[in-house]
Amino acid sequence: MAKRAEVTKTKRPVRRRLAGRWKLEDAKARFSEVVRHAREEGPQRVSVRGHDAVVVMSVEEFERLTPGKPRAPFVEFMESLHLGGLDLDREADRGRDVEL
Repeated sequence: MAKRAEVTKTKRPVRRRLAGRWKLEDAKARFSEVVRHAREEGPQRVSVRGHDAVVVMSVEEFERLTPGKPRAPFVEFMESLHLGGLDLDREADRGRDVEL
């Protein structure tokens, strides 16, 4: 009886990475894993040609870092400028006389 050649799936070599750091090509290929790590472990850096380019982070981390302060309504903003001493009166300008 002839031996059957074993068919094995060749796995793509897994590149070692520093915790929280990804090369762009790896991050693209394993984006769901990058997102999972960002949610569970914290922000994940993605590098392009060896230089950090972007950070992937959870929405909770993003909101913590960018507190949304309410913007003042326009009238309150203008009143906060304290322009009371500024003379804003104009002379009545009726234009010039033009013959048609």
